Amino acid sequence: MTNLIIAYQGEPGAYSEIAALRIGEPKPFESFEEVFAAVENRAADFAVIPIENSLGGSIHQNYDLLLQHPVTIAAETFVKVEHCLLGIHGSTIANARRVLSHPQALAQCRNFFAAHKEVKAEVAYDTAGSAKIIAADNDPSKLAIASKRAGELYGLQILQENLADEEWNITRFFCISHAENTVALQLETGTDSAQYKTSIAFTLPNEPGSLFKAMATFALRGIDMTKIESRPFRKKAFEYLFYVDFTGHQSDPNIHNALCHLREFATMVNVLGSYGVVAS
Repeated sequence: MTNLIIAYQGEPGAYSEIAALRIGEPKPFESFEEVFAAVENRAADFAVIPIENSLGGSIHQNYDLLLQHPVTIAAETFVKVEHCLLGIHGSTIANARRVLSHPQALAQCRNFFAAHKEVKAEVAYDTAGSAKIIAADNDPSKLAIASKRAGELYGLQILQENLADEEWNITRFFCISHAENTVALQLETGTDSAQYKTSIAFTLPNEPGSLFKAMATFALRGIDMTKIESRPFRKKAFEYLFYVDFTGHQSDPNIHNALCHLREFATMVNVLGSYGVVAS
């Protein structure tokens, strides 16, 4: 499937590019909005978007964009985030004064900055972008936090590996396609629909017991919910949007009935997709 064009946000060497390489030929874009537009306008066959990090939580901007564009989740994949401290050849940690990276990467490496108080964290638009910047600046006092692949691509020296505070730093990516796309992906998931997940978003009337009723539509049918999250609904003050992931495919009769039941009282139900794990 190397002929498939896979949109992603960031520079070559970004963790999103690592996810995209598992599916086809990566094509970089500056913003998530441009990534979604590329899929919507069919300038790309698929796109990979980070949706959740094991340390940083959900990426709410991308959840919002899933609701705003005619796309569907075709697969998911998981990338282990292994931050490296990078510099031009001749750089040292002792002589460093600034370290550039994406805000989330900087936040995931607090222990490093606590141990090197003379080094200032500086926000960049992207992890791989920070590596690109310091390679261009050729300044030994400036370092970057990015992937090992970014270091290789931009000819940088690895000064320290495993820089993150926690070992289990994993980003979950959704692979999205145009809602009318019929191209299949090679998935690790088998034919058993129980190996699939389904993601939905819904809103509820502001009345007693509405969330209990929503959860009961799944619980009473033995459907395993793997994630539930609420956040403010931008279209109406002090109302909330709920995101739920559960095992199974939306075409399963049991899940189909649960969704029909939910639609009887929910003010909005949007099925974001049913999907398996992309082959790595």
